[in-house]
Amino acid sequence: MRGWWQELAGLVLPGDCAGCGAVRAVLCPRCRDALSGAGAGPVRPAARRAGPVGLPGVYAGARYEGAVRAVLLAHKERGALPLAGPLGTALAAAVLRGAGPGAGELVLVPVPSARRAVRARGHDPARRIALAASGRLRRAGASARVAPVLRLRRRVADQAGLGARERLENLAGALGVCRGGARATAGARIVLVDDVITTGATLAEAARALRAAGLGVAEVAVVAAPADSFVRIRSATRTEQKSCE
Repeated sequence: MRGWWQELAGLVLPGDCAGCGAVRAVLCPRCRDALSGAGAGPVRPAARRAGPVGLPGVYAGARYEGAVRAVLLAHKERGALPLAGPLGTALAAAVLRGAGPGAGELVLVPVPSARRAVRARGHDPARRIALAASGRLRRAGASARVAPVLRLRRRVADQAGLGARERLENLAGALGVCRGGARATAGARIVLVDDVITTGATLAEAARALRAAGLGVAEVAVVAAPADSFVRIRSATRTEQKSCE
């Protein structure tokens, strides 16, 4: 019932922009533009590090700062459910950036939230954003669907305040694939999706669980990542340019 009332309130009650606080706008044009996916690109978790072992290539749709961070938190922690649409736009851009043209059928596999977190929030943020992203992808002409085949096998501690090594230890072996997971993803390109990446520990564990079930992960896509984790594509040096002339 809580989720239903949140959806209804978001549709009929005007509010302030979740990103910047502009009056009477659920999301103002400037903050919506920050989630357009125009800056989507490859990222490395925990800047200047290689990231956890086994983590596939990661692509993000926006920088986790300012309005983007505020919108993600409003959706995740305060139940601003209509924001799933704009967040899904950024995630869809990250998926396309990683998959490239002609990727075939895409299956988005969201990282699951703990049941207690879903009960407290009234919704599963990553799954809701994944559904919005799959809709954006289909409207763009891609074949995409969501398959929530991952599940938590045991309780884990709250990740807040834990370092990279502690997060890896906390999550080791915590995720598994639901019965029928292989059938649900058969013949498709699997893209592991989540809202934000920091150390990459959660996504690395999710990728491990999928591989353990015989499912290959093509890449990881997230809505946002820290600004300093985006990989800069270096332009050719003068020496390289001369050698090509």
